[in-house]
Amino acid sequence: MSAISNAPPNTDTHSLPPVPLTIEGASVLHQMLRVRWTAWKALPPGQRSEIVEEAQGVLAEMENNSSGSSAAFSLLGHKGDLILVHFRRSFDELSQAELRLAKLKLSEYLETTTSYLSVVELGLYESSLKTYNTLSERGLTPFSPEWNAEIEDVLARQREAMAPRLFPEMPPHKYLCFYPMDRKRGESKNWYQLPMAERQRQMHEHGMIGRRYAGAVKQIISGSIGFDDWEWGVDLFADDPLVFKRLIYEMRFDEVSAVYALFGSFFIGIRCPAWELGSYLSA
Repeated sequence: MSAISNAPPNTDTHSLPPVPLTIEGASVLHQMLRVRWTAWKALPPGQRSEIVEEAQGVLAEMENNSSGSSAAFSLLGHKGDLILVHFRRSFDELSQAELRLAKLKLSEYLETTTSYLSVVELGLYESSLKTYNTLSERGLTPFSPEWNAEIEDVLARQREAMAPRLFPEMPPHKYLCFYPMDRKRGESKNWYQLPMAERQRQMHEHGMIGRRYAGAVKQIISGSIGFDDWEWGVDLFADDPLVFKRLIYEMRFDEVSAVYALFGSFFIGIRCPAWELGSYLSA
């Protein structure tokens, strides 16, 4: 008999991997931009029209890009004038989109205020626990070749089943709410030191709140650990901006948010399709 089948089942959950499985999809870039209004308005009307026409053509193509689309939103408040959101298949494609926009004549009249880089991420807390326990009961040692092969098989099935969520189309809704967030890892409250089963329980309860808003808001979570200053980015799309307030307010009472969440700056935008760019810049 093999060493695997002779090994005793590992029932000690503390010896199982603490990291939940995740599957990743589209690469995501947010660009927050400010218009140099004084310089822009100083241009002759004919020159402004030529610049807008070029930018509209490129943005229209990017809105319908086959490997992931882009969308522009006019920002409310002092944090900028525009926010561009790009979904692509890879970081290389994001770089191409960024460079294409930088080559526009319009870019001479835009300044970047900030940006955010991430990848669409789906956390598999529930299936992680089940998978780890099942493999342990079979006597497999964590991170052994046999263990890793089983894990990759689980991830492959999940990627196939979740493909539409991993590579989403740009939601058509009018309003956007974007914000970055962390889980606390300080001295008194540290999310990463909780047992996985407890983290799974809290995330399940947290997710149930979001499901109640499924018909009113489209949520896309992206992971940014190792890519940007926060751990996750959250995009919410809706046709009624008050939904953002209601959803996020309700989630503040949820344990995982009330105790372990830290939030960055919030950005609220109104959809500005390519064909409306001229009207926006002439306002």
